[in-house]
Amino acid sequence: MSLASPVATQAAWKRRYRALRTGFPSWSRDDPDRLVYLSNAGGRFEVYAWDRRTGRHRQVTDRPEGTGYRVPSRIDPSGEGIWWFDDDKGNELGRWRREPFAGGVARAIAGELAPAYSAGLAVGSGFAVLGRSHDEGTTMYLLRDGEPPRLIYRNAQSASVVALSPDERLLAIWHAEHGDSRNPAVRVLDLGGATVAELWDGPGKGLEPVRWSPVRGDPRLLLMHDRRGRQQPLILDASSGTSEDIVLDLAGDAFADWYPDGQALLIGHERRGRGELHRFDLRTRSLTRLDTAPGSIQAARVRPDGEVWYQWSDAATPTEIRSLGGDVVLRPAGERAPAGVRYTDHDVDGIHVFVAEPAASRPHPTIFIVHGGPEAHDQDLFSPAVQAWVDHGFAVALVNYRGSSGYGKAWRDAIVGRVGLTELEDLARVHDWGVRGGLIDAKRTILSGGSWGGYLTLLGLGVQPERWSLGIAIVPVGDYIAAYEDSMELLKKYDDAYHGGSPSEVPESYRQSNPLTYATHVNVPVLMVVGRNDPRCPSRSVDVYEARLRELGKPFEEYRYDAGHGSLVVEEQIRQIERQLAFAAKHLGTTAPLA
Repeated sequence: MSLASPVATQAAWKRRYRALRTGFPSWSRDDPDRLVYLSNAGGRFEVYAWDRRTGRHRQVTDRPEGTGYRVPSRIDPSGEGIWWFDDDKGNELGRWRREPFAGGVARAIAGELAPAYSAGLAVGSGFAVLGRSHDEGTTMYLLRDGEPPRLIYRNAQSASVVALSPDERLLAIWHAEHGDSRNPAVRVLDLGGATVAELWDGPGKGLEPVRWSPVRGDPRLLLMHDRRGRQQPLILDASSGTSEDIVLDLAGDAFADWYPDGQALLIGHERRGRGELHRFDLRTRSLTRLDTAPGSIQAARVRPDGEVWYQWSDAATPTEIRSLGGDVVLRPAGERAPAGVRYTDHDVDGIHVFVAEPAASRPHPTIFIVHGGPEAHDQDLFSPAVQAWVDHGFAVALVNYRGSSGYGKAWRDAIVGRVGLTELEDLARVHDWGVRGGLIDAKRTILSGGSWGGYLTLLGLGVQPERWSLGIAIVPVGDYIAAYEDSMELLKKYDDAYHGGSPSEVPESYRQSNPLTYATHVNVPVLMVVGRNDPRCPSRSVDVYEARLRELGKPFEEYRYDAGHGSLVVEEQIRQIERQLAFAAKHLGTTAPLA
């Protein structure tokens, strides 16, 4: 590709951030050589169009705060138009816009509807189905040019548009009308909103629609389920309502996609943060492993010509978009990001841990970088942030605590009813293991993380004050109640599912999981990095927490930036990590940020 790269003049950790990165591309159904993807080529993450015939790459969006990270862009079935979500400085409350693939004016879609959080979008030929999340719940509209939006779905619970069938007659959605958004049901609607098929596995078991069979007129919908305690595929026949369970003898969780003839599935399988790909033949029921390098496979799909593309990385190697034959199909030109150290893999009382370690002798000053979610997990994946801390002499511990995805349903569900405290028990076990084994310098140990990891950081500093030397909380929750009141409706429903109700219904559950409850016990300095427009971990919750720390005379620093739940601007990402490294150096005597 023809994207240019900055000249390497800075420290390796800054060059990793500034090196060009791309996301996994999506292509048009009817013209698969027209694609869209995300890239930081212009200094922030924006949507790009790729005409594979000509080799031309064009920047589609150009907004000061970046575009497309939280709400992925779409492309028309014909390849003629690109759809992207336009919000206000990362607050995720906005509208879709559509512009021609070749460039031109971006037109607002359904401008007569108030801005809302996205609840999915499915684009057809000359129409779309728009999902909207707002305080009243979820609505879905059929949009046709020249006609007013037509309401086809409304419910007070969470739901989302997922996919249109290739003949554009049927719409797959997930919904939580039964009241548990962590374990949704699947429904198939016609374009008038009438139910054609429905599948729910009952309380505590979820279903996730993936994609329709690519064969036009084929009524089969690919789903994922967790009936056997881990994610595996299921095929629903929307015409008959019957389903076909695909039993896979694979440990860990899986994801799936169709081969173009509808006779086989591409199976992505992950175990302990590392992925594999397989082909499952629906006729012979045979499973064949495909040849990929060890590491993380973050996405994979089969092209209409049968070629498999996948997004691959490992801890030492930046992300690449590869084909199954080993060729790199999308990688930015110019200087590559400097390689990083590889992770070592550990099991601590059943808790999976990755460690990135500097070359210096042990014990190391150590930072626990706690992942968000909580239904996410750390993988064998290149991270500029992890490598920046290693460059500055720190060991980095990445803990897939109970509540993480990737380790089966029982592991994900283990925090229900005891949110936050369960995860902290796992972090404590890993901390004890590291100190006991001589890896961790117990007097120079930082608890840190972003989003849910930021929440766990503030909670951990109060619940385990003797354990941590410093705290760095990135887009955190400080007061759970204020965060609940101000957050997106979808996340309120998630909180309800974890706690068994809202704060007014189960106040004791929220009290025991609230960082504010334990603020009096905090005895080390804490840095809080806060997005002013964050709808997921709203800034007012940090305001309340900081006011309490100030009242108690506790030391803290804050860094606020003008965006939402994380920044898409490369230089802002560098400023934030630089501030964190300087904070650590100030209080622990570690290496100051390298220029």
